[in-house]
Amino acid sequence: MRDAYHEELDSIGDGLVEMARLVGSAIGRATTALLDADLKLAESVIAADEKVDDLQRDLENRAITLLARQQPVATDLRIVVTSLRMSADLERCGDLARHVAKLARLRFPESAVPQDLHSTVLEMGHLAQRLVAKAAEVIITKDVDLALQLEQDDDEMDQFHRALFQHLLDDRWAHGIETAVDVTLCGRYYERYADHAVSVAKRVVYLVTGEHADELTAVPETDGAV
Repeated sequence: MRDAYHEELDSIGDGLVEMARLVGSAIGRATTALLDADLKLAESVIAADEKVDDLQRDLENRAITLLARQQPVATDLRIVVTSLRMSADLERCGDLARHVAKLARLRFPESAVPQDLHSTVLEMGHLAQRLVAKAAEVIITKDVDLALQLEQDDDEMDQFHRALFQHLLDDRWAHGIETAVDVTLCGRYYERYADHAVSVAKRVVYLVTGEHADELTAVPETDGAV
């Protein structure tokens, strides 16, 4: 009976990894659809998000069943509760990839992103994929050091996000208000996607250590004494 219980716990982790794989693929394909004005690809990303939603619902149902039937404690309880939260983060990543694809669909047959910003958005898309792939690795390995690295990696996404805004505020911006709104939304989608990937990694830190990532990385305060 206990073997079946732990197999079910493991299957929840496998479900999270599969969600991460799907949302990583989604943001990559959505980025291509956005930059290439590829309507067919955008539609496929939008439709595929339903599978991510289905996986989350299935994972939630299994986790709730485990809570009700097995009443896990200590580390096992952390696994179940943390997995529920990670699944919500990954589902949100899928939603954000869908938003990028919807932006591509909205502006078809044109690209929503001006040519002079294509390289920046492409880099944001690649970085988003790397972050969620690393989050999946953290789920598998339970590597706390690797999990803590993700927040540093996310700094690069924040830099890209700021670069988009600097471009928008430049007096030489010549693409109009509608495009400015599109670029603003686009930047926000990638920035939030990265935040959710980091959140997944932080939850693994809590799962393994029982402490929050911010507590592990905080610098102790001193009283100013020499």
